[in-house]
Amino acid sequence: MADKLRTQQQLESLQNKYVGTGHSDTTKHEWTANIARDSYASYQGHPPLLHYMAIGMGMPMEKVRMHCMEKMVLPCGPAPRAEE
Repeated sequence: MADKLRTQQQLESLQNKYVGTGHSDTTKHEWTANIARDSYASYQGHPPLLHYMAIGMGMPMEKVRMHCMEKMVLPCGPAPRAEE
């Protein structure tokens, strides 16, 4: 029983520390948006990957960086309406 409680406490502390880990009330849209934002942030944080993407897209690296920043606003489109 102590192991189960300890595991639950560790999970809660991780969820408080890292917002994108989700919880039981996280919707599919929130989950995919967090994953997409993490991906775009990773692309921007690794210049060689950003450079590789810029070559593949045939665009300057700064334009690709700006495109990634713009996509972080609504990475998966607007949230679906909540059904009541």
